[in-house]
This record gives sequence, C-alpha cells and structure tokens, in this order.
Amino acid sequence: MFEEFPKVREELPTAYKEIYESHYHKNREGETAATSVSQKMEQWLHKKVAADLKGAKDKSTLEIGAGTLNQLKFENTQPYDIIEPFKSLFEDSPKLSKIRNVYDDIKEVPTDQKYDRITSVATFEHVCDLPDVVAKSCIHLNEGGSLRVAIPNEGTIMWTMGWKLTTGLEYKLKYGLDYSVLMKYEHVNNAKEIEEVISYFYQDIKCSVFGISKGLAFYRFYECKKPNLAKAEDYLNGKQ
Repeated sequence: MFEEFPKVREELPTAYKEIYESHYHKNREGETAATSVSQKMEQWLHKKVAADLKGAKDKSTLEIGAGTLNQLKFENTQPYDIIEPFKSLFEDSPKLSKIRNVYDDIKEVPTDQKYDRITSVATFEHVCDLPDVVAKSCIHLNEGGSLRVAIPNEGTIMWTMGWKLTTGLEYKLKYGLDYSVLMKYEHVNNAKEIEEVISYFYQDIKCSVFGISKGLAFYRFYECKKPNLAKAEDYLNGKQ
C-alpha cells in the first residue's frame, strides 16, 4: 500500500535556491500583484477550515504546516499547536504568542496528545510521506474530532492554467525563471493522490470545491471524521 511514498524531491537548481526563501515569504504574505490575487482566492481555503469554529472557541487544534500563521486571521481557538519546520516563516510574527507548542514534525507530538481538530491549509501537496502524516493524525484526534484539509487542485487543468497565467508569469518576468520547476519541486502530491490517502484512513469524508467539480476547480476542502485507528496503527507499525 502506498508504494510510491515517501516521495523524494530532486534538488532545486542554484538560481532557484538563491531566491527561494524571499520568494516564499512574499508568496505567503501576498506581497506581489499575482500573489495578492492568489491570497484573496485562498481565503476560501482558510474560511472552510475555520467553519467548524462558529460559536466555539475552545477546540484544541494542531495545524500541520502553519507557515506564516496566516490561518490565525480566520480563527481564534485555544489551545493551538503547530507543526512547521521552516521557522523563519513565523519566528517574528506577533501571532506567535497565541501558539502553545511548536513542532518540526508530527513525530514530535507526544503520543498521548489529543486534539479536537487537526487542520492543514495548502500543505498536504508538499508532504513527501503523506500516508505517515495522515495515519498519525488519526492517532492524535479526540473522539468526534475532525481532520480539516484544504488544498490546491493540483493535477487539474484549471489549477495549472491558474498559476501559469498569474504567479508563473510574474515569476518569469521578475526572475527570468520557469515557475514550473519550482512547482514540481514543491507539489509532490496531486489532489487525486491526497484524496486517496485520506480516504484510506478516514471513514467519513466530505469534499467541497471552489469551482464546478473536482475536475474543474481551483481548490478542494476535505472534512474527515471517524478515523480508522486499526488501519492507522497497522500502517505505522508496518513501517517500524
């Protein structure tokens, strides 16, 4: 099962490495014209993830891939833990005071630590060992809790044309580089693969799209409940 995982990234060419961190910051914060448009569209992702907090502010949360902590613009709940190895993204953020624990990897989360909700916004497409992360999310959910995942619709024509005509064009004009090289490096999983993984470990899944259908949309959102603990434990034990 999941023989293609963990995936391995090819090394980025030097020209891309030299601008990687500065571009990543600007991209996440919408500091350029194209990324500003993207950020406005991406509000759909953030709002879908936060929708379960209406009328509730005390749901314990673990965010996978917290980045610049931009999800905290859309929700206010405590306690709030994050997983983010790229510390320069958040270390100067005023929102850091709202975070209880910071982890580099889900493997660092204590086995007995449980959450009402585990969230992820535009991160699962980046995770090389996605089945491992999703299996571990099952272990860390409280009974009745949910995994809430928002992703770009990677692998579909609408998503591809969307970035090519916005961020890709801007990247080419500014740096003289092909953005598809960076996208291939960053997005190791497409939307179909992500759905297959979460569907294996969760029994109750609802999918929403920002568009017409899964094939014609910019983004997807998954609310995942009823983790199959037996499958998760078998998978994780088989890796040891």
